[in-house]
Amino acid sequence: MALRPVGRLVLASQSPARLATLRSAGVHPEVVVSGVDESGVEAGSPAELAAVLAGLKAAAVAELLAPDGLAEDTVVVGCDSVLEVDGTAYGKPHDAEVARRRWQAMRGRSGVLHTGHALRAGTQVRTATASTRVSFADLDDDEIDAYVATGEPLQVAGAFTLDGLGGAFVREIEGDPHNVVGISLPLLRTELAALGFSWTSLWALRA
Repeated sequence: MALRPVGRLVLASQSPARLATLRSAGVHPEVVVSGVDESGVEAGSPAELAAVLAGLKAAAVAELLAPDGLAEDTVVVGCDSVLEVDGTAYGKPHDAEVARRRWQAMRGRSGVLHTGHALRAGTQVRTATASTRVSFADLDDDEIDAYVATGEPLQVAGAFTLDGLGGAFVREIEGDPHNVVGISLPLLRTELAALGFSWTSLWALRA
């Protein structure tokens, strides 16, 4: 079956890292922030939580764009990431002391970064989660304090980045590195194909 081109791609996320990742791959989506309140959302596992949150974001933006239904060639992509350590899901710490305690607990250890991906096109909906194991360096307290003081870890899932100041503190990853940044390009390509869309058609789009 021949894959058809995407007519309009909308990213339901305010994450600069996700947008930068897509742009570096030649994909230039529109950005519409969902406004979904993530607090109080629960799921059976951290991976399921990431998928549920991604689905809520995609649904909210689809409703904003087209209350009567999306066009068949419009694709809305929602994403959400959580870090799982010892079976517990960690999102954005927001608070400096929370970020400090988080790093004191996970330094020298490993966790799994789950990113949920939800795609909506016309009446079709697909949801999938990519998971990447992340091993952290054994930071001393001064390094943790210095990193927290930059403010970077306060606004990112798991209190770390791979593509920013936190990159020096990530010792090893097992899996898709894009997923750690917040959006898995291989998974997104596969899910678009499942909806009948060509990944390479996105290279021609300009928001």
